[in-house]
Amino acid sequence: MSYAAFLVQAVLISLSGVIAPGPLTVVVVGKGSRSPGAGAMIALGHGVVEFPLMVLILVGLGPVLEHVTAAAVIGLAGGLVLLWMAYGLLRSLRAGTEEESHRGTSPLVAGMLMSAGNPYFLVWWATVGATLVFRAWEYGLWQFILFAVIHWSMDLIWYFFLSSASYRGTKLLGDRFLIGIRLLCGALLLFFGVRFILDAAPTLF
Repeated sequence: MSYAAFLVQAVLISLSGVIAPGPLTVVVVGKGSRSPGAGAMIALGHGVVEFPLMVLILVGLGPVLEHVTAAAVIGLAGGLVLLWMAYGLLRSLRAGTEEESHRGTSPLVAGMLMSAGNPYFLVWWATVGATLVFRAWEYGLWQFILFAVIHWSMDLIWYFFLSSASYRGTKLLGDRFLIGIRLLCGALLLFFGVRFILDAAPTLF
């Protein structure tokens, strides 16, 4: 397979992963309701976790991430973070305040937390992602770097699009739309948080 063909394949696989809804998508929409650029900052935080992860996979981290105990520990920690963020969001609505959706968490930090604490993201990298990483490395160092940048750019483009759409919707439809978005995001964060914890519990307890 030529390198160009590999990049096309990698882009399509990357898009299928980033477009799939999950906790990070929820955070992007919630943060984007206040700032159109929130998605870009969340993508940057995502990259802070993702780029080193690609390198660690090259040096042998992949099998560790696939281990059921490691995935369970990550899932439990991620679930607790999601519950904390959902609590802050729903509490702000109950108080009728205009505070930031996930109080105390900037978009950059939220991107880092939601990536590092998502066991499904890490397992994807330990399996599908690892295959792409090793194939990219076979073409050479610069080809691997280009692959990494292109993969991350899919996250950047999609999350910026989502946050911009959320912001435009808030401006167009007003505070009721904002409240509805935050309520929906809070409920979804609760759902994902409980799901992560329930998935981890049989392994850890």
